[in-house]
Amino acid sequence: MKIINKTKNTILAQEAIVARTVLKRIKGLLGRDDFKQGEALIIMPCKSIHTFFMPFPIDVLFVNKQNQILKAIPSLRPGRLTYIYFNAAFVIELPSGTIQASRTSQGDTISIE
Repeated sequence: MKIINKTKNTILAQEAIVARTVLKRIKGLLGRDDFKQGEALIIMPCKSIHTFFMPFPIDVLFVNKQNQILKAIPSLRPGRLTYIYFNAAFVIELPSGTIQASRTSQGDTISIE
């Protein structure tokens, strides 16, 4: 699955996987040693995340039902908890640096293909 920032016409990820079940959503990226550029994890549904027990920072996008980014959090460090974004439908977790490299920001519209 590919994730594209339609507003900026940039590719956020070429290999995205979706975590829809309770167990897959809870596990998320836990247990991984790395997160390579071009990868992404989409957590559905999701309104808040944590990075407890993760060995690396990640970029995070909270997205609404219209695929508009409500909040972009660059380089969320391990051991953190985000606010609850009540209007979020899902979250996209990306390797740290993706938000900056793609110039992605709040209000941008994304496409998942």
